[in-house]
Amino acid sequence: MILYGLSTCDTCRKARKALDVAGYDVTFRDVRAEPLTEDEWAPLLAAFGDGLINRRSTTWRGMSEEDRAAPAADLLAKHPTLMKRPVCREGERLSLGWDAAAQSIWKM
Repeated sequence: MILYGLSTCDTCRKARKALDVAGYDVTFRDVRAEPLTEDEWAPLLAAFGDGLINRRSTTWRGMSEEDRAAPAADLLAKHPTLMKRPVCREGERLSLGWDAAAQSIWKM
């Protein structure tokens, strides 16, 4: 399993710990330190669309309306911290965020 997020994100740390305890072999990928390629963003955008953009983030609030109007793929390529976190991926199974619905995907 790959968990995409930020090392400084409390929610990502909680998710990683819970998945470890549940027996998943989790590989953590910090999208700020190791940005995703266009090919890596593509399946996430196909699954979640604009929902992948965290419109409550400090980065988003600091952007101009013109910048916010860019396609999600362009926004994430330029500002990977805009990604709603965490994104968990195991094979074709994906989850976004760490709410009850996301946890149920991983049978938490």
